[in-house]
Amino acid sequence: MQVVASLGMKRRAAFGMAAGILMTLGVAPGCGDPKVAMGPGTREYVASDYPQVLKRWTRNASLIVLSELDDLLTVTATYQSWDFRWAYVIRYAQDFRLTVDQRRTLLETTLNETRETHSFYIALYGSNRRWTDLTKPNSAWIVRLIDDQGNETAPVNIELIPKPGALERTYFPYTTVWRQAFRIKFPRYYGNGRPSIAPDAKWFGLRFAGAEGNEELHWDIDPNAPQTAFGDGHVVKF
Repeated sequence: MQVVASLGMKRRAAFGMAAGILMTLGVAPGCGDPKVAMGPGTREYVASDYPQVLKRWTRNASLIVLSELDDLLTVTATYQSWDFRWAYVIRYAQDFRLTVDQRRTLLETTLNETRETHSFYIALYGSNRRWTDLTKPNSAWIVRLIDDQGNETAPVNIELIPKPGALERTYFPYTTVWRQAFRIKFPRYYGNGRPSIAPDAKWFGLRFAGAEGNEELHWDIDPNAPQTAFGDGHVVKF
């Protein structure tokens, strides 16, 4: 009984710690997430803008059995959009004192990645750590990219980050020792050329589903912002 109680206390402590970090970031459930613009174009960010951009592109959800106070799944995800990547590079370039040429090369490289994939950084916690390893065939959860038009897409790559380091802890501060961190990529286009997120989608998101339940994270798209080609037409200026 003491062991069970100890495990329960650890789970609740982990959940409380994660919730505190998320409240600091402003991504706690029910806070009213901002709508996002998917279009490309030049941004004029400075390094201090990064926390606000991170908040804009980050979502959080939890699947909890209240009767047992059991946190089956708490997941936080950042969509690494054109807009997010621009802010990330500006912050990274300042932190590592990159030259203008180094910054330009890094920015061009990371923006080009948006041509082929939709990429997410994800940190999650569940009641059984072995079951929440998304790279394992016996994982309790499968993840899909979804939108309101009925598209549902499997990932082309899931990478476990075994020991998140200074980069992950600094640039994605919801990364903790209690959580497993992943980089997940989905194809931008199907084999027939159709986009995995519909051009007229009102929202897109991630669905985590399994025998214990399912949970979704949504990014609502701003209908008044340019959405041209979801990241095609790259322009990099300094």
